[in-house]
Amino acid sequence: MIKKLSLVSLFTLLPASYYFAQTTVSAYLKDADGKPVERAEVDLKGKDNDVTADKIGYFQFVDLMPGHYQIVITKPNYETKVTEFDVLDNEKRKDLGTITLYSALTSADQGLAIIDSDGDDDEAGSQVSTVGLLQSSQDVFSRIAAFDLGFYWFRPRGIDGRSGETMMNGVSMVKSDNGNVDFSNWGGLNEITRYPEIASNHSPSEYAFGGNSGVIYKNTKASDYRKGFQFTQSLTNRNYSYRTSLRYSSGMSKKGWAFTAMAARRWAEEGIQEGTFYDAYGTYLGIEKKFSDRHTMTLNFIGSPYRRSTASPSTQEVYDYRGVHYNSYWGWQDGEKRSERVRRGFQPIFQLQDFWKINKNSSLWTTASYQFGKDKGSRLDWNGVTNPSPTYYRNLPSFSVNSIIYNSTNNPQVDPSEFNSLIDDYNVKLNAWVNGDPNVTQINWNRLYDNNRKFDINRRDETLRLYGLNGNRSLVYLVDDVSDDKIFNAGTHYTYNFNDRTKFILNLSYQNYKSELYREMKDLLGGDFAINVDPFKESAKPGSNGYYNTLDSDVRVDVGERMTYNYILRRQEAKVNPGLKFSTGNFDVFVSALAGYSSSDREGLFKHYLYENSYGKSKDFNFWNFGLKGQVVYRINGRNFLVYNGAMYNQAPFLEDLFINPRVNALVNPNIKSTVYTANDLSYVISTPFIKLRATGYLVDTQNETNVQRFFADGIQLNNTNPDGTVSQVQSAFVTQVMSNVEKRNMGAELGVDVKVLPTLSVQGLASYGQFVYRNNPDVYLVSDASGSSVTSFGKAYIKNYKQGGTPQQAFSLGMRYNNPKYWWVGANWNYLDDNFLDPAPALRTQNFITNPNTNAPYVGLTEDSVRDMLKPVKLPSAFFLNANAGKSFVFGKYYILITASVNNILNNRRYITGGFEQTRETKAVDFATDYYSPTPSFGPKYWYTQGRSYFVNMQFRF
Repeated sequence: MIKKLSLVSLFTLLPASYYFAQTTVSAYLKDADGKPVERAEVDLKGKDNDVTADKIGYFQFVDLMPGHYQIVITKPNYETKVTEFDVLDNEKRKDLGTITLYSALTSADQGLAIIDSDGDDDEAGSQVSTVGLLQSSQDVFSRIAAFDLGFYWFRPRGIDGRSGETMMNGVSMVKSDNGNVDFSNWGGLNEITRYPEIASNHSPSEYAFGGNSGVIYKNTKASDYRKGFQFTQSLTNRNYSYRTSLRYSSGMSKKGWAFTAMAARRWAEEGIQEGTFYDAYGTYLGIEKKFSDRHTMTLNFIGSPYRRSTASPSTQEVYDYRGVHYNSYWGWQDGEKRSERVRRGFQPIFQLQDFWKINKNSSLWTTASYQFGKDKGSRLDWNGVTNPSPTYYRNLPSFSVNSIIYNSTNNPQVDPSEFNSLIDDYNVKLNAWVNGDPNVTQINWNRLYDNNRKFDINRRDETLRLYGLNGNRSLVYLVDDVSDDKIFNAGTHYTYNFNDRTKFILNLSYQNYKSELYREMKDLLGGDFAINVDPFKESAKPGSNGYYNTLDSDVRVDVGERMTYNYILRRQEAKVNPGLKFSTGNFDVFVSALAGYSSSDREGLFKHYLYENSYGKSKDFNFWNFGLKGQVVYRINGRNFLVYNGAMYNQAPFLEDLFINPRVNALVNPNIKSTVYTANDLSYVISTPFIKLRATGYLVDTQNETNVQRFFADGIQLNNTNPDGTVSQVQSAFVTQVMSNVEKRNMGAELGVDVKVLPTLSVQGLASYGQFVYRNNPDVYLVSDASGSSVTSFGKAYIKNYKQGGTPQQAFSLGMRYNNPKYWWVGANWNYLDDNFLDPAPALRTQNFITNPNTNAPYVGLTEDSVRDMLKPVKLPSAFFLNANAGKSFVFGKYYILITASVNNILNNRRYITGGFEQTRETKAVDFATDYYSPTPSFGPKYWYTQGRSYFVNMQFRF
């Protein structure tokens, strides 16, 4: 009997012990104002026991076994929230605390972010609050800077994107040629790539070491998207006019499969700039397989073919004639607008990602990614004739004026009839430009075709009979500059939780980058062929054949054939990034380190007639890089924080910085080094239901930076060694300018604030004041395409204390937003931008600029005051703008509709210059002065102006 009782007791107690080993998990849902969010759906991924939050925002899951879990919280008019947590052994209850849901109606992403151009928890003891505190999506300064000021090309702290990191599903999307990210590779897929995790500026990230402009991490797991369909339709007058997209997500099935697919198109027959068009598609397919609660795998495909034209920069003279929407890259042909600058590409991405929860403390994410395809950019090219662009300086009225002034000054005995001819020429050009004669102000395609068809090679060019060519040779033709990329990426992300307050992170990454670059004949424009011969061969190397590729004696080029250049750039890079996050007392600490190795080379496939090192594989250029980042958050209390971020690291040169003229040779920057960055900032942060504030002071120093530019220059005085050993000078040629050992300092202060004046009304503001300057006088080197010599040193560029260009250094914004409880909202803001400069042209600020080569002394009559006047920094006009936005959402049972609209630059301010550059055609002070002091300089700076008033209307329908 006792034995029977024992057996009964045993089987009775087993279920009880099993029950007590299970866990109840609970949390409260609140909005940004601290009010409960009721009736939100809480989906426990991979389980069927979904729950709904009650009237006070409370929900719970019972009987959860130990393991790793993920919940997805959704409610109409709120952003989807994804939260992960672990249930430990013998843990009876787990309180997730307060989870904050942010209104989708106040998210600028709904009405402003779909363009091309792109905590606050009281429980201060957890690391999750620190992560939420620093995400830019909830940081008022970063939000305003991105969605209101970013439209006007404001860059926080003056840092460009090359010092940042953008990751897609665990691997870097940064390309090794120039360090930039080609966002067009996933263009239009906003509903897939929205809501990334962001580490701002130089703060450390869990996913990569990053740089000074932040880490953006996007993950596209198929099961993360809301189940059902989502249709979006947008209308705008920006780069494109229309956007249509459809997304479907199946959710996770009982058999462990999830699918998400999306297709989108953006298009415009003509954008806001004259003669531009846009036609781009976006496709996504995600397949996820859940093997167990601890192991899932995803396959992602992203493909976005595109075809779009671009707009030109112009001098102020041209804008004065034709307005800020003028674009010189197009002309009429057969009654339609045709552009010479068309970019086309398709570089699909295939990614396989594995998620493995090893045990209750550790997890491992591993990704393999392969991207391939071509990017093509067309442009007009010519051989033996002058530039056919309507804005070529000889085609503008200023050329006639400046010729009159020059002859009046230097040729007082000139025949008066020549002056009359110049005056007549000026009047004809001026009338054509002012009145918009398309045969003058735009590309004359018909004229190009006629000239090519009339060029009978047997009658016009005796020398080419040697090549056995017959027919009409095209002097002007359309070419494609092609980049054929093959990029393999692999990465792994490992985390180990020692306990709730200490976490170890390890990221490993590898990239194998290979890009073949070449020029390809696209359209002969009426001729029969072109020739692959340098038209300047006699001045570059007298007596030479001038072949761009001496390995091929057939100089004839037909449509689809390669010409001018053909080479391969390669780079392999591996990085190790360990990190440690821990909390102690009132401090949260995050330390991240970096060790990286890269190897780069160039392989020439053409043998240029001037350069022996143009053909074959170069040696490998290897670099080691190291870095350290740290973040310390001091929790004064649950709503007040002090945050320090520090970083010191070096970055290996990108391929375009290493090989300074790769189209024709394997020359490298003589002073090439890894760029060294040192960055520090200190912030005071307030996060309460009524006020959110961040005040920051920062200092970022850059050393050993390299800057490479190409332009046509006169009077450069480069030496050329002739076949007989004599040395001649090249006076005018296309050159590559290298500025090395550049030192910069970016320092300033930032303030962002959001105050709840009323429960439904908030006031937001931003202030940014910076001083972005050059700290030294860098070294300048020039290489000419027409000179077989090596790099020529031009000495120092005296630009110390010059302001850096590319972004306003002062920015202010003030706005309001009203959120009605019935799910509609309206907002407006005023923005002011100032202290925007053009980058100084280095070649104009060397000793060579003021030195007479015949006397090795400064030019006679040149004074220090006149030099300072000519070379003073070019400051762009300040400007202010008004923006407004509004939205309304509707819920009809299971159907959800969101309509948003925004208008930027309501007052249609067209005086604001978003960017530009100083021309470096005249490199001698005497010639520069003649042009500079003329009424209308021919070689003044070229600018891009703001587009004027723009709007964006968006309708989203979920079903």
